[in-house]
This record gives sequence, structure tokens and C-alpha cells, in this order.
Amino acid sequence: MDLLEFGPSPVTFTFVMLIKIVNLKHTVAAVGAVVLLSNPVFAQDRLDELLETLRTSPAEQARAAERDVEREWSRSGSAAMDLLLKRGRDALAVGEFAEAIDHFTALTDHAPEFAEGFHARATAYYRADLYGPALADLERALELNPSNFNAIYGLAVMFEDLKDTRRAADLYRRVLALNPHHEGAEKALEKLKSEGIGRTL
Repeated sequence: MDLLEFGPSPVTFTFVMLIKIVNLKHTVAAVGAVVLLSNPVFAQDRLDELLETLRTSPAEQARAAERDVEREWSRSGSAAMDLLLKRGRDALAVGEFAEAIDHFTALTDHAPEFAEGFHARATAYYRADLYGPALADLERALELNPSNFNAIYGLAVMFEDLKDTRRAADLYRRVLALNPHHEGAEKALEKLKSEGIGRTL
């Protein structure tokens, strides 16, 4: 059962969302620690090198470095699991959200330690307007891979949607600490700054 099926009352939904946000504070704190302190426990040497390259790349090389990191994150170590990820992404790309969620759920069921499965399903839930499950999956994705700047960005977008703009601004800054040329985070933070938010964070 997803969180949107708890009942028809918007008060109930708001309460559930507040509980999720409170629980996510621990995850947000953990993300901050990863941004401030490099922790090799969460990544193999190759991934550490790719992330460092991304952090230090000039703008014209950043997109290629970003793709290298994302490609590494998308490798589950199993051809069958990689195929589920691809099928889910293909369904998501054409707006088949329920089908995408089914593929990603099969992936997370069979590969519960594969962070990208949860991040991908969070994206599908978000696109389907299922905020509660999306928040839960982002939380799990960041527990497994705190350096996932795309998951942090997704979390920031959701906090902004929920009108918690200061926390959103903080998270956009954390995205940029990992990926200084992340276009979405740059634009979102500039927008918040233009509205007088996030200037001193």
C-alpha cells in the first residue's frame, strides 16, 4: 500500500508527509556529512576517482564526467538487474509510470542493496505524483549511496514543492558541492536567491 492510499483526508496525507520529512532529516544530515568528508566506505576506488574528476572538471568537460559517474552507478553487477533498470527507464521515458514502477520494484526486490534501483523508482513515483513513496525511496537511495547528487537534487525539488525552500536551497548547494556544474541545481538555486532565499546558507 502506498502512502497516498491511507485515506481521503488531506489532513491525513499532510500528517504522513510531515512524518516522512522528519524522518528524512537524518538522511539530509548524512548527505551533508558526505559532502564535507570524503568517505571511501561508500565507493570503490574507481568511483571515488570519477567523482573527484567531476568535482574538478571545467564546465566544458563536466557533462562527460557526469555521464561516467552515472554509468558507474547504473551497474548492478547483474545483467538481469541491469535489464530491469533499462526497461524501467524506457517505460519512464514514454510516460508509462505504472510499468516503470513495476520494473523498478522487481529490481529493488531482487537487488535491495542497489541504490540506483531506489533512485529510479523514486523518479517514477514522483512523476506519478506519489510523493510519499518517492520520499521513502530517495531516503533509501541516499542511505545506500550518499554521494548520489541526482537523488539529492530530487530530494531538493520535493522540499521545494513542499514549500520548505530553505532546506531545498541547502540541498541544492550540496548537489553543487559534489557536481559543481549540475545545471538543474544551479538554476534552482539562482531562482531561490532571486526570491531572497538561500543567500546566507
